[in-house]
Amino acid sequence: MAKGGIYIYSGEGRGKSSAAIGRAVQMATTGMSVVIIQFLKQKGLEDSEFLRRLEPEIKLFRFEKSGENFELLPEEKKREEIVNIKNGINFARKVLATGECDLLILDEVLGLVEKGIVEEEELKNMLESREGTSVILTGIRLPQAICELADEVSRIDTVKPEGPEAVVNERRH
Repeated sequence: MAKGGIYIYSGEGRGKSSAAIGRAVQMATTGMSVVIIQFLKQKGLEDSEFLRRLEPEIKLFRFEKSGENFELLPEEKKREEIVNIKNGINFARKVLATGECDLLILDEVLGLVEKGIVEEEELKNMLESREGTSVILTGIRLPQAICELADEVSRIDTVKPEGPEAVVNERRH
């Protein structure tokens, strides 16, 4: 992973966050520091005993207070969570400005742009202002302006469905 690069995992498939966390572990094994900020992940990984054992090399942050799906929250709770999410974005901006880590993962940040919680231009400016920190972004939809900033874009698509329909399809072949 080049110093100061921008890497994106996007698409409809599952595994974008897992791929980003895999890169985090790779970096940590070489002595580099990683900050992960999760957005729109309900409870996310914050309660993971495993990830806590990876500190101080990998630090995980989640600013949302609710463990519920953002889309299902009442409007008042959504407004509260948007304030928390913006605090997370401000923290990310600080991490980039201070060079606090070698790799910053903004997990599901592209979903914030899609939902209009963070403006595309705001994310673009934040990424352009980074110094030597590499950044990984994840999310389903990838805005063109953000894509143009990337050094590497990986599209994650599900080729074979999971669950009962996958078992049924397997038996047919």
